[in-house]
Order: sequence, then structure tokens, then C-alpha cells
Amino acid sequence: MADAQNDIASATPAEPPNPPAWPGWLIATAICIRFYSRLPVPALPGETDLHALPDFRRVPRALPFAAIVIALPAALVLLGAGFAGLGSTLAASLAVTASVLTTGAFHEDGLADTADGLFGGHTVERRLEIMKDSRVGSYGALALGLSVLLRVTALGSVLDVAGMWAAVVMLVIAAPWSRAEGLRLLATQPQARSTGAAAAVGQPSRDTALFALALSGGLALLCMMTTTLPLAGLLLGLLLANLAASGLARLSRRLIGGQTGDILGAAQQIAEIAIYLGFALALGSGAA
Repeated sequence: MADAQNDIASATPAEPPNPPAWPGWLIATAICIRFYSRLPVPALPGETDLHALPDFRRVPRALPFAAIVIALPAALVLLGAGFAGLGSTLAASLAVTASVLTTGAFHEDGLADTADGLFGGHTVERRLEIMKDSRVGSYGALALGLSVLLRVTALGSVLDVAGMWAAVVMLVIAAPWSRAEGLRLLATQPQARSTGAAAAVGQPSRDTALFALALSGGLALLCMMTTTLPLAGLLLGLLLANLAASGLARLSRRLIGGQTGDILGAAQQIAEIAIYLGFALALGSGAA
């Protein structure tokens, strides 16, 4: 698949000696929404170029807020399907469809390319070549199918056991944390390619990535106060997401020497699935 994330994460921009000034929370959130989704966001006072790539040395601090906005269409679809009396599987399927449409399959694209590249090549050069190929191979198709299947069934399971609002809250919680896990890989892993787009985002610091994770965790705790979801589910889900993303980071570093935009997209997908799985396991075991 053609992956804009590849060019972003693989580029080596000539960074100025001093990072640009923090644009402010509202503008930074708007920039992240435009970058990570297809949602239309008008120009805000102080913005000049809506098509410029965001500077990831500063903007990602607002990523958790942007992720919640990006998750709202899927959350509203899930609510609407629940009020309409649709079955849990159908309601979850509609919510996942809304999520994919909202992001333009941004992260799914990275997951498919990652699966094809890491498992379809036998050398570093060949794996990176496959990941830039716009075609989808067997590994990529299977990864996409399993991602959709796992998200739909996990959402449906939570909806059946804990109710509609609990499933909505879980969906909203997963959106910031899963994207922050991708950001963590961008901040901590070396780039697998030394060349890329002429205009590219900068690499965030570890502190920026940790701030995004901490803010995502704080927002998750606030969301938990509105539902009966077990705290054990949240803790287990975030732990599984962190382990899954870390495992992907180690695998990609061994097979291709580091991260690419595809790897970051795949990290978001597996982290989201892991969070859903954590809640489903906790609910299934009767944790309170």
C-alpha cells in the first residue's frame, strides 16, 4: 500500500538548532486531527499553511486530545446502533467501519505493509522494498482481516457483558493510548531509512512521548469514572498494549534496523487490539 507514514518517519530532516515554539494546545490539536484523520478542521487564528506537515518535536503533546476527537464518529455510531437496538456484532462492525473511514485507513495501511514487509522478505533491503510497495500481499491481507475481526469481536464482547456505554468508553480510552504507543516508537527507535520526503516531521523527544502517554493515561482514568468498567481491565489493557508495541519495536529493529511509518501504524493497531483484549479478559474473569 502507498503509505504516507513511510515518508514521514523515514525522512531525515535538517532540523534547525532550536525547535519551533509550541503553537498552543488548540492549534496543536487541530494539526494532529488533520494529520491523523480525514476530519475537516478549518484554519484557526494564527495558522498559515494547513497542508504543512506537523513538527513532531512539539505538536504530539496534544495528540491525546486529537485522538479523542478522531474517535468520536465511531463512538457516536456505536451509541446510535445501541439505541437502535442492533445486535452487538453489527453495532461493533459499524463502529469499526466508522473508525476506518474517519482515519482513511491510515493505521490499517501501516499494519498491512508491516506484515508484508517483515514476514515477506528475507533481507533488510527486500523487506523495506516490500513495505513501500502499494500492493497488498498475503500477510498484509491476513493482518487486516484479523485486525478488523479482533476489534469487532472485542467491542461486541464488551457491549454484551458491560453494556453500550462501557463499550463506547473503552473505544475512547483506546484511541489516545494506542496512538501514543506509536509515538513512543518514533521517539525511541532508530529510523530504518536514511532518506525520505524533503519536508518531514521532526523526531519527538522521549519526554514528549512520555508526556503523551501520561496524558492518555490521565484521560483514561477520567473516562473510567463514568462507567462500570473494571479498573483491572484498564491496567491490563494498557500493559498489554505497551508489551505489544515494545515487541513490535524489537522485531522491526532486528529485521529492518528500526522503525518506519508503517511500523508506527502497525503499533497503533496492535495496541488498540491489546486494550480491547485487556478489558474483555477482565470482564470475562469477573474482575471488579
